[in-house]
This record gives sequence, structure tokens and C-alpha cells, in this order.
Amino acid sequence: MLTVLHETFSHHTFLMNGLIQGVKGFLSFLSAPLIGALSDAWGRKSFLLLTVFFTCAPIPLMRISPWWYFAMISVSGIFSVTFSVIFAYVADVTQEHERITAYGLVSATFAASLVTSPAIGAYLSASYGDNLGVLVATLVAVVDICFILLAVPESLPEKMRPASWGASISWEQADPFASLKKVRKDSTVLPICITVFLSYLPEAGQYSSFFLYLRQIIGFGSASIAAFIAVVGILSIVAQTVFLSILMRSIGNKNTVLLGLGFQILQLAWYGFGSQSWMMWAAGAVAAMSSITFPAISALVSRNAESDQQGVLQGIITGIRGLCNGLGPALYGFIFFLFHVELNELPPDQTSGKKAMQGAIIPGPPFLVGACIVLLAFLVALFIPEHSKASSTRKHSNSISGTLSNNLDRSSEEDIEPLLQDSSV
Repeated sequence: MLTVLHETFSHHTFLMNGLIQGVKGFLSFLSAPLIGALSDAWGRKSFLLLTVFFTCAPIPLMRISPWWYFAMISVSGIFSVTFSVIFAYVADVTQEHERITAYGLVSATFAASLVTSPAIGAYLSASYGDNLGVLVATLVAVVDICFILLAVPESLPEKMRPASWGASISWEQADPFASLKKVRKDSTVLPICITVFLSYLPEAGQYSSFFLYLRQIIGFGSASIAAFIAVVGILSIVAQTVFLSILMRSIGNKNTVLLGLGFQILQLAWYGFGSQSWMMWAAGAVAAMSSITFPAISALVSRNAESDQQGVLQGIITGIRGLCNGLGPALYGFIFFLFHVELNELPPDQTSGKKAMQGAIIPGPPFLVGACIVLLAFLVALFIPEHSKASSTRKHSNSISGTLSNNLDRSSEEDIEPLLQDSSV
């Protein structure tokens, strides 16, 4: 993609990359609550199919028409919110005590794809040309869509869906800013959402520039970068399957989130001050452990939501991540610009950037800024309540025998926790 981007916008490559990713991220932010609410009402499978299709649709356009490719990437942000539907699907088919393991498996399989795909793509492009790489990616996307159509069952029970489609969704549920207003009044979900924003903002910026940074500033070759992705991906899989379950049982959900944020702070600080290859490898191992944060946060969200609100809440979280996907690359690019680190495309294995940065006190300023932002996320996460509001609400309502008392109790709780207790879906 970077090659096509550089060929299309040769003079402003990373400026255009930030613009494209920014538009896509903002559209994801706008659409994620609507997609989540619709999936709560109409079922997960159709929206899983829709989001996967539009996420993969731009791939073949890369070789057909680069301009249409980047335009389609930007517009596809409206439907590129697959994770909100997937995590809501997981919440439908698992019990609460099984959910963290399931979220870890979902994140681990995503990490597994990151382990294999860069190496496969690099090999195909080097041996047979870029066209074959794009063709194989397109075929994999088609197989994925066929798999959803033929093999994935609907997870949302019929009794959970409304009788009438037209009356099922209100504009308030679909409006991301209305959702954010509800979040602001909600003492449980507010710190979770702020934590997601502050922790994922530097992560999104890192994704947009880190591997080019490794090549240009640190001096990694193409093979070293592929090996780095593979090793960190494998360690992430282990962290999200083995260590995540152990940590959740031993120290609890909230403390697992805090531990993951601590690893992320250490990782970003190491990236920021590191100037040698071995430092990047060591920081990569820490980065693998920091990957436990998002599945732990997703489990925390699902524990604090009623069964008919899973899609809405996961949609809000995904929308915030989409907003970060737009703001993060712009933030990192701007900081690189302020510190006169020019991220222009270089031939493979060229190390002039490394030589230019040998005298710098802080080789990677954006990563250090990112560490400070994640430190703020850590401080906010300290205020996340320990207990599950949704579970306590269900137990409380079951213990009330009188209908009038039950209604009064529900209405008073709606005033306190408007997002968690909203039953209008």
C-alpha cells in the first residue's frame, strides 16, 4: 500500500496517508454506534457480512485504479467497524465468565493474521510481483465472505429482536455524539471510554509509521521487519491466550487493564529512547504483553452492559478507536515534522536516516509523547469501578417482588447510569 501511496502522491506521501486514514477513522467513529445498535436489533450475521465486505472491497482497486482505491478506503470507514460486531457476537454466545477467554482468542487470531500476512505478501511481491499479492489478498477476502454466508450462524436469539424493523432504532441511539453525551453522565463507562481513547491514540499513530521508522531511522532491512512482526505477533498470541486468562483469574479484570497499560507505557518509552536494534526487539517483547489491554477492556465493557446493549457499547468503543485511527497518524506525523524527522519513502535497507539520527537525544519523539498520553490513560483507569454494574442491577431487580417498586428502581437507576440502563433497544 505504501508503494502505491508513494507513486500516487509522491510529494506529500505521509500527509495524504494521514488525511486518508483520518477520513476513514472519523467515518468509523460516526457509523460505529449505528452499526452496533442495528446489530442489536436485527442480528449480527448480516452486519458481520456487511462490515467484512466493505473492509476488504478496496483491495482489488489497488491495481485497477489507485485514486479509486484511496477514495474507497476513505468511504469504507462507514462500514469498517467489524470488531464491534464481532465482540457483540462473542458476548451473545458466551457466558460472562467465559468472555475474557473468548475476547483473547479473537484478538489472538487477529494477531496471527498479522504474523503470517506480511511475510506472505513480501514473498509474493518479491518473487512474482505486487499483482499476485493483491490477487491473493482479494481471494482470501472472497473466501472470508463465503465463510460468513455459509458457515457462520446467527448469534442473536429471535426473542431479542423487535417485531417491527421500523420502530427498532431511534436517532438518539445512532448518533455518536448523543452516545458520547450519555457516556459523559455514566460513572462506569466514562472512564473506560477515556482510557480507550488515550491508550489507542498513540497505538494508532504507531501503526501508521513504526515499520517505516524501523527501516529509515533504526536501519532494519525488509527481512528484519518481517521477522519483527512475526516474533511480536507470536508473543502477542501467547499473551492474549495464556497470560490473559491467568491474569484475569489472579488479579482481576481492572488490574489486568492497568498492567497492560503499564506495559504499553514502558514499550513506547523504550521505542522513544531506543537507538539500537536490540532495544527495538526488547521493546517489541514488551509490546506483545501490552496487547492484553484491549481484550481486557472489551470484557470490562461487556460485564457492564445488559444483553440488549452489547452492540451499542462495543460500537461506541470501536467508534472511539476509529476516531483514534484518524487522529493518531496525524499526531505522529505532526510531531515527526516538528522534530524535523522526514518520513519519506526510501529504497530497501538504506540507512542514511539512521546516520542522520545518531546524534539525537530522543530518536523517536512521537513515541515518548505517546508514553505520556498512555500514562494519563493509566491514571484515568484507576477510577474504573471494580464491580459489574449490569450484574448487580440484574441481581437487584430479581430480588424486588413488587412491580411498582421494580419500575421505580429502574427509573431511578436510568437517571444515574443512562447508558447501561437504557432499555429502549
